[in-house]
Amino acid sequence: MTRCLDCGSPRTADQCPVCGLTSAAAEVMFRRRFLKRTGVFLAGSLVFPYVSQVYPPLDIDLMLVVFGVVFFVVLTLAVILDRRARKHQELEMLKHVYSGFILLPWILAATLFVNGRLDSQKNVAYHTAVVDGRYNMPGIVRGTRRLIVRSWREGQKYERLAVDADDYDRFKPGDQVNVGVEPGALGIPWYYGVYRR
Repeated sequence: MTRCLDCGSPRTADQCPVCGLTSAAAEVMFRRRFLKRTGVFLAGSLVFPYVSQVYPPLDIDLMLVVFGVVFFVVLTLAVILDRRARKHQELEMLKHVYSGFILLPWILAATLFVNGRLDSQKNVAYHTAVVDGRYNMPGIVRGTRRLIVRSWREGQKYERLAVDADDYDRFKPGDQVNVGVEPGALGIPWYYGVYRR
């Protein structure tokens, strides 16, 4: 027994008894819905890196690695779903797993936005640090520019601070700086700014 690609109900004939679609029509409907969901995921995948540069958490590199893994898993699932749909094979379990990942970039972006946007500027804590290095990688959305400073946090050797082009050009290795850090409205510490000491 197979399931309908559109509604997921069991069917014994070519036409689904619940939604009335044939297997070919159900495949078309599934593909339409599948493309819309993939578009929502991809749009969120563009928004998340942008927001992560506007209100960058201190552990931004870890968040970007997790996001990269999620992105790879979702694209792999999309390919598997597409191939199985072409062969009219079972999709129900994979559809649910895929649907669970669709809004994840939007949730992460909203979390970072709310964490930074609702945080009070009165809570800025300044930490002294020394610039050890710089990192620049041009990108499609905003690119990645990092100042690498010695960490003030216990258990961390370095902090990689997301900076704009002005701060990237202004500070060189060996400069002593003050790093402004906000605690975050949701408890995720984020980098507020870097200033000359």
